[in-house]
Amino acid sequence: MRSKRTTATVPPASHIPNGDVSFWYQDEPVTAHRAALTKDVTADVAVIGAGLSGLWTAYYLARARPDLRIVVIEREFAGFGASGRNGGWLSAELAGPRERYAAAHGREGVTQLLAALRGAVDEVIAVAARERIEADIVKDGMVLIARSQAQRARLRQQVEYERSWGAGESDFHELTTAELGRRMNVPSALSAAYSPHCARVQPAKLVRGLARVVEAQGTVIYEQTAATAVSPHQVTTDRGTVTAEHVVQCLEGFSAGLPGQRRTWLPMNSSMIVTEPLPDAVMDQVGWHGAEVLGDSAHAYLYAQRTADGRIALGGRGNPYRFGSRTDDRGRTPDATVKSLIATLHTLFPATAGVRIDHAWCGVLAVPRDWCTTVNHDRDTGVAMAGGYVGSGLTTTNLAGRTLADLVLGEKSELTCLPWVNRRIRRWEPEPLRWLGVQTMYALYRAADRRESRPEQRTTSRWARLADTFAGR
Repeated sequence: MRSKRTTATVPPASHIPNGDVSFWYQDEPVTAHRAALTKDVTADVAVIGAGLSGLWTAYYLARARPDLRIVVIEREFAGFGASGRNGGWLSAELAGPRERYAAAHGREGVTQLLAALRGAVDEVIAVAARERIEADIVKDGMVLIARSQAQRARLRQQVEYERSWGAGESDFHELTTAELGRRMNVPSALSAAYSPHCARVQPAKLVRGLARVVEAQGTVIYEQTAATAVSPHQVTTDRGTVTAEHVVQCLEGFSAGLPGQRRTWLPMNSSMIVTEPLPDAVMDQVGWHGAEVLGDSAHAYLYAQRTADGRIALGGRGNPYRFGSRTDDRGRTPDATVKSLIATLHTLFPATAGVRIDHAWCGVLAVPRDWCTTVNHDRDTGVAMAGGYVGSGLTTTNLAGRTLADLVLGEKSELTCLPWVNRRIRRWEPEPLRWLGVQTMYALYRAADRRESRPEQRTTSRWARLADTFAGR
């Protein structure tokens, strides 16, 4: 039961617990690591990365072929990366412009991919139920709000865009002010839209639970073992070599740590804060009693969920990129970003102004140069990979894992024919162009959001259009 207290002291950002991977591990503590690799081993399939992509791949491979020898190599612990730090949106979002996927496979291929993503939401829920993974999953849908006239116009365009790609009224539709008010009270919202194809999830519970299931199937997970190189049929680590017919790389934003892969995907940082459990009086004013996830239509967009114990977890972009594709280690986010996220929380829900912030953290996601997800497999080298989810990976990893399993097994299926399979990946520019480009892009997006906050700005700012062109989106 929530406290009856209505006020609390909000500490300075520097005093808020920050990092330690993420807040989600308070519910799913890592008390000990699995054993590290101690010698050279041979396997049928070697998976690099014990996040959701790698674990889903191992899960479906073991279900299809229980006789396979599968090993997973993990530098830290299962769920250390984005899989255990994200906002907990089990959504059917597809990264990147759909027209780019359609250019090679046609519109029908893209509509099949979109349908498969919607189905993947239910697949994750079904697996969690079947395997008894308790991850606070509730499928109450996704609410997107517009807080300016320009955002309102974009949100309406998004509804029309979804219609043009086959979405029906039940898949994505606008909400009236009264309908939004019955879900949550956001005083600054001018309009809203809703999709049922999304569930709230506690991400660390999901990834850690899946790791335990995969182990029970017979897969061996080696933690505290860093992959240092990938070559045909082989993974070199700091503790030994794994030789396998198939090598599946699932490192997403951490791929930059492997030789020759610094420019494959851009490791983008995203930050989060979480409140204390909201007091009853505050929750009554916020009015968010369901498990819908919440986003907006800004260029530097936000994402939020109401947790199972009545907190609000909210995230957005902070320091988006570190020079040289360096990646975060322990999840600490800058104080300025924490302050910005707190200000956003208070703007969305003024009643939270006196609520304590219990934790802040950040994570690394992977952005392809064309912003589109890829699932690849080279049968000659045995090397497969998946990633470039652009922050929409919680569901996408499941569909990618099932696709990788079919590719590894040589199965021609509906999944292996999807338009993200075996796409050519364009490399990012070398430094300092990469750093300058990302900083400029987000400076333009922030400038666009500031301009669009003015009542007289009723359409998307030209600064955002320039940023889109600059980014290649």
